[in-house]
Amino acid sequence: MQIKTLIALGLATALTTTLAASAQAAENLTAETASPGGSIHLSMVHLAEVAAEAGIANIQVADGQTLTNSVQNVAEGKTDIAGTPYILPFLLAGGRGPYSKLGAEKGAELASNLRALYPVTLGIFALYAYDSKGIKGWHDLEGRTIYNGPPRGAAVTNARAVIQLTTGLKEGDGYKGVQVNWGQAVKTITDGSADATVLPILFPDSRITQALASGSMTVWSIPKDKWDSEGFQKYLRAPGSAPFTVPVSEATLGEGNVTLVTEDGTFRGLATIGGDIVNKSMSFDLAKALTKAHIDTLDKLKSKAPFARNAGYGIVDAVKSGMCGPNPLKYHAGAVAAWEEAGFTIDDCAKPNDG
Repeated sequence: MQIKTLIALGLATALTTTLAASAQAAENLTAETASPGGSIHLSMVHLAEVAAEAGIANIQVADGQTLTNSVQNVAEGKTDIAGTPYILPFLLAGGRGPYSKLGAEKGAELASNLRALYPVTLGIFALYAYDSKGIKGWHDLEGRTIYNGPPRGAAVTNARAVIQLTTGLKEGDGYKGVQVNWGQAVKTITDGSADATVLPILFPDSRITQALASGSMTVWSIPKDKWDSEGFQKYLRAPGSAPFTVPVSEATLGEGNVTLVTEDGTFRGLATIGGDIVNKSMSFDLAKALTKAHIDTLDKLKSKAPFARNAGYGIVDAVKSGMCGPNPLKYHAGAVAAWEEAGFTIDDCAKPNDG
């Protein structure tokens, strides 16, 4: 009995020592991400959960952030991790758009500090409207009022481009645009202030699911002839963009009366690609451990929300994940090691030059 007691005490002491060491080893990190309900928010809160469980890091997540600011915060070392559409590091690198006040030189300097851990599909642009509005499709948008995103940032830029490439219409000329912050999105869709909506969606989509409570809706894919055009194909290769197709049979949009319109049984759309990013100064071991935690729990992540299986988690193909080409963002060296050790291929163009 005494021997058993001593063994039990020894095991308990060893376990306590191990847990204490893990707690001491865990990093305290800050993170910023978008509002709840989307793929970029889900990836971040999942990372915080699994990183804590593995004793890697305690991540304090601030959600509902303006990602334009979050990207700059990471680049300046003020925040450890942030979610972003990849168009923002591209704009930062050139000192363009929301970063124009920084200028090209300062923007390039800051952008060079950014590294990716893993990719996320934020959404796929589509047109949708209540059936009561009488919209017949993309060709029927002239003179209409269209809700196309928040007042600034990647979403509204992409929405305007998709509308122009598909219809030839420019905001303020061929149609009236309405912009509100993401927190007011569902209210804006349901209150009738816009005739139609062009926003990134997921399958199923939380905004559409909520909006269906107010009436039946129709969602339109990009018409095939527009999709195949030189202009659209070129834009699909723009920074932070990628082609997305899915059979209509797999394109669940929400619970309610919603119709998906496409010519041939395939939904086509411009995907906004992004990911969770860090500063290049993050240690190799920490970046590798965080990325490994993400990779090791991909199945768990994909089970957390109905849309997660279509959110690009675990897809590191350079085209589908929006890397390389005009996108200046590279993976962190630690992230590359984690992906490759897990059996994934990271293209050389997505690897950093600093190790």
